Amino acid sequence: MSRSVTLKGSVLVLDGTELGVGDKAPNACLRSDLVSDFELDSLHGNIRVFSVVPSLDTTVCAVQTRRFNTEVDSLSGAKVVTISCDLPVAMSRFCGAEGIDPDRMLTLSDHKYLAFGKAYGTLLPDLRILCRAVFVVDCDGIVQWAEYVPELSEHPDYDGIVKCLACLDCPR
Repeated sequence: MSRSVTLKGSVLVLDGTELGVGDKAPNACLRSDLVSDFELDSLHGNIRVFSVVPSLDTTVCAVQTRRFNTEVDSLSGAKVVTISCDLPVAMSRFCGAEGIDPDRMLTLSDHKYLAFGKAYGTLLPDLRILCRAVFVVDCDGIVQWAEYVPELSEHPDYDGIVKCLACLDCPR
């Protein structure tokens, strides 16, 4: 059975495996810049928030990214990662213009490999972008929140994500 989301009412088919609460978070190789790979497993042992956006050059994606950047300090010490298929240089330019500190929030590109989109079920192959989604992964690598926003132009459940994070503890 195919999965889909919409963009202003137009149906877009998703590719990849849908994840749910209790699933093991897959590893994926993304790009931190044009030449450097970044393995998500390198964040193991930390609470992680994967904020997935279609493109930082759109209004809702920009708001979502700015909101997680603003709230990162109150997110239970979680590592916040914004993921899109934007080129790393575009992501870097956006963060510079918005004053987003890369030490507070990572931005990673799935443009080269599409590994995240396939592993997390967020790939929109017809557009070669990712759907809007948020995943919270605990210190043991288990998904505690999996939200695929059904309409790309809408926001995720920020309050629900914050409540989920408040329930997590990561012994250090």
